[in-house]
Parts: sequence; structure tokens; C-alpha cells
Amino acid sequence: MATEALGWLGVPLAIAAGTMRGGTPFLFVSLGECLTEKSGKINLGLEGTLLMGAMSAYAISYLTGSPWLGVIAAGLAGMVLGFIHAWLTQQPRVNDVAVGIAMIIFGSGLAFFLGKPFIQPKAPPLPTLDLGNWSSMPALQSALKISPLFLLGVALAPLMMWFLKSTRWGLFVRAVGDSPDAARAMGVSIKKVRMLCIIAGSFLAGIGGASLSLYYPGIWSERISSGQGLMAVALVIFARWQPMQCLYASLLFGGAQALGPALQSIGVTQGYYLFNAAPYVLTLLIMIITCSPKRTLSGAPGALGTSN
Repeated sequence: MATEALGWLGVPLAIAAGTMRGGTPFLFVSLGECLTEKSGKINLGLEGTLLMGAMSAYAISYLTGSPWLGVIAAGLAGMVLGFIHAWLTQQPRVNDVAVGIAMIIFGSGLAFFLGKPFIQPKAPPLPTLDLGNWSSMPALQSALKISPLFLLGVALAPLMMWFLKSTRWGLFVRAVGDSPDAARAMGVSIKKVRMLCIIAGSFLAGIGGASLSLYYPGIWSERISSGQGLMAVALVIFARWQPMQCLYASLLFGGAQALGPALQSIGVTQGYYLFNAAPYVLTLLIMIITCSPKRTLSGAPGALGTSN
């Protein structure tokens, strides 16, 4: 984005634009992980799901010419990986973390293998809502090109909050996540609820992958996710397992990710790689701050991390 003419005044504009662009995959993956963890399960495999979603969206968009079909394909790919993860983690004496690591390897490996033919071709990107056409400033016009997926994610956060707090199914999810014994006494199928939550969460993570390959950065490569699926786990902890807090935390992570490119756009090149490491430093700081058992468990579902 051309912000050189604006000088330092262009930095906040570039960061705001980067926040919406870079925060979109964080938002979808964190909401998916929040829903999964609310049911008492952890899905570390969302990194592989994110990559598989990005590859599927790009491939289908290229083959069909329809980026929206690519988005649907990304969600369906996420659901398939989510079903595998849900089935494995609900077997006796199976550890969620071990399955998650295996699913990272499986999902990313499958995406790399199937995505080889689509690294060079250019797929149709998602259309954007150009809200800056009223301005004659190219930098402002570029900053206000907003993806519909970002708006969908922003709307999804309060909707998920309402679902968890005000609906019967939301009560079932919270009951299963907080006290499986109480949920069982209510006649709720713990396996069914958890499977549906994991599959739905993986669907959202797949959509997050579509945002990467079809919106920003808008390419398919094997390094496109940069660990965002794993960072989402720290983001959910930071958000205290609340969907609206996930929205705010995703924007914070997106802004941290945009810091390096924003400074580079006005000619600041010294320490560029250090600024690009801001999301990872932020993740590390969050994990350090929340390492206290008292703070970590604040707001956490009671059955999170327990064995079957």
C-alpha cells in the first residue's frame, strides 16, 4: 500500500488496514478453537486445518473460477479434518495434544502434497467492499478495501456469544465443557456435542484458511499460515474463552502482524524482521503472563484437558 506520501501519518492507516486483513484468519481460527474448547476439547491441529483450507480454497477457485466455491470447499475440508480429530480424541485413553500434533502433520502434509500444482497459477481472489472510493487518496482507498469474510467474522463473534449464553444447544455445550457428569445427568450425549463442536470449529478454521489464500496475502504457498493456527490457541486463552474477546484479541494480533509492513511502507527498514516477529513475541508474552495456574484457569471450561 502506498503510504510514502503520507509519511508517518500513513503508519496508523497502514496498521488499521493490516489489522483487518491480518486479523481475519486469526478471528475465524480463534472462534473455531473457542467453540471447541468450550466443549472441553483442545484442537491443536487447527494449524493443519488452516493450511488445508487455504489450499482447498485456492485450488477450487482456480479450477472453477469462483472464489466463493473455494470458501465453501475450505470449510468442507476443515470439517473432514475436524471429524477425524473428533473421532480420534474421543477414543479411550487418547490424548488431545498428541492427536492435535498428529493432525498438524497430517493436514499440512496433505495440503503441501495436493497443493503442489497450484503454487504458480493465479486463482481469482475474493471480491472486496471498496468503501474508500469517495477519497482521492490511493492509500485510503486501499486501506478501505474490506473483505466480506472480515465482516462475516465480526458478525459471527456476537452471534456465537449469544448462542453459548442464550440457547439450549449453547447450554449443552457449556455443560459438557464444564461438567460432563452434570451434562450426562441431563441426558446430553457428550460425544455428540463434542464431535459437533470440533467439526464446526474446524469448519471455521478452514474459512480462515480461505481468507489467507483468496484475500490476504492472496496466494497459495506452503508457508502461508506462519503458525497462525497454533497462535490461535494462545489467543483463546488470552480471550478467556469468550467469543467477543476473541474478536478484540484477533484485531490485536492482526495489528501486531501489520506493524512491520506498515513501517517498511514509509522506508523504515532497520529492524524489519524484528517488527515482523511481533505476533510471535506477543504470543510468547501472553503465554508467560497466563502461566500462573490461577490466571490460566480463570474462565476455562472445567473439563478442558481431562482424559476420556
